[in-house]
Amino acid sequence: MRVEMKQVIVATNNAHKLSEIETALDFPGWEFAPLSTLEAYPEPEEDGETFEDNARIKARAAFEHGGRATVADDSGLVVDALDGAPGVHSSRYAGTHGDDEANNAKLLEELAGVPDERRTARFVSVLVFIDEDGSETVARGTVEGRIGHELHGKGGFGYDPLFLPDEFGGEKTMAEVPMSEKNRISHRGNALRELRRKLESGL
Repeated sequence: MRVEMKQVIVATNNAHKLSEIETALDFPGWEFAPLSTLEAYPEPEEDGETFEDNARIKARAAFEHGGRATVADDSGLVVDALDGAPGVHSSRYAGTHGDDEANNAKLLEELAGVPDERRTARFVSVLVFIDEDGSETVARGTVEGRIGHELHGKGGFGYDPLFLPDEFGGEKTMAEVPMSEKNRISHRGNALRELRRKLESGL
């Protein structure tokens, strides 16, 4: 039986994120393409107050521009002692988008003197999938842990060298474990598994 092809736009140009989503949502006949395949795509302003708001902004913009099924995610770090910061501002916490070194330095500065028991935090990922008919499915994933006092590990990116997941007993940062182990417990991995379950129930 011939499987009808369905193209899904992934609202990112990050090759790693594209590969992770493609692997998790490997439904028969589905193929995934990055934002770069949309001509003259106007990047939307991510000015939402929550991760879900920003994921929806990205998904809706790509869906309306490309007219195809779309999936987008927004993710970041939530630190309890900082009332949820850096939150939706995670990638630009120190002022410049994607400056991991500056963001980590600011986080350590903000948590200076805060004891271990109050350094609890979680990574959060929210995915918004918009199908060809405009219907929407939302999935959320988290990974719990705490913030260390200094950077450890060369792997990962962002706040990984400071984040000590509970899954690893609080002994290793996200940057100290193989990518396969990170993906097994990661917030985006958890969100993708939830999204797959929801989509399978509706297929």
